[in-house]
Amino acid sequence: MEVRKVERKSLFPVFLHLFFILMSACFVLPLVVVISASFTSEEWLNAGHGLSLIPHEFTTAAYQAVFSNSERIIRAYGVTITQAFLGTALSCVIAGMAAYALSRSNFQFRKVLTGVIFFTMLFSAGMIPTYIIYSKYYGISNTFWIYILPGMAGGAWYTMVFRTFFKSLPESLFESAHLDGASELTIFFRIVVPLSTPVFASVGFMILVAKWNDYTTSMIYIRDEDLYTLQYLLQRMMDEAKFLKSLSQSVIGNITLNTHNTPSETLRYAMCVVAAGPMLLIFPFFQKYFSQGLTIGAVKG
Repeated sequence: MEVRKVERKSLFPVFLHLFFILMSACFVLPLVVVISASFTSEEWLNAGHGLSLIPHEFTTAAYQAVFSNSERIIRAYGVTITQAFLGTALSCVIAGMAAYALSRSNFQFRKVLTGVIFFTMLFSAGMIPTYIIYSKYYGISNTFWIYILPGMAGGAWYTMVFRTFFKSLPESLFESAHLDGASELTIFFRIVVPLSTPVFASVGFMILVAKWNDYTTSMIYIRDEDLYTLQYLLQRMMDEAKFLKSLSQSVIGNITLNTHNTPSETLRYAMCVVAAGPMLLIFPFFQKYFSQGLTIGAVKG
């Protein structure tokens, strides 16, 4: 019996490692396939050969099409990076400060305000009222501030995550700080924030990814092409490529339009790589904080 128990215990880590290797492969292989397809020729994919892990008839035509107008791409990257990082920083600071106030037991209206914030998680004002408020009353439609101001508070769910994490901090820390004459702002920035690095990193990364992938804001509120985010610009470029593809070998009057070589399928995969690449490079720096901060912020308290 003891030998069997030892064998079972020794086999369990092996199966556990095999399981995680299999799960990792399930997440990594689709990315490898997308990268491979982006370097595969359009003719190969259209011939029905399917996708593979290795590029066939290697070509960079899709990336040449994406960066054919590099000025647009660089400008869209600049807008996206600025609004994503600036918006994330402001959201973390404001949501963190609100959560700190709600986590303090000596704050008189903490229960009422917590209920109000939680209520906003259940109901939304809707697209049309929101559009009227932002464009008519706030006047931030078709400006860069449409990316920053509406989501500057961070969101109710992130505030609740911060609040739960802050409530798990020892009360003696705050009592000692008050005895030393520290103000609430001093306590927040010099005590709470350094101790809350995991939750700030995990929440910040989630907000950053959401802002990076946002294209609906540009689609609804932006008319100036100089203010397009990368995601929306790539979507417009994809639509333009599909339109040109539909005109392949067509004749308008005496003009023959030959767009047979315009990539469309491989362009789609190249755009995925261009759009997802920066976030994939950033994630390893947040990975060690991500699971720790989210677990503590969501479970404790």
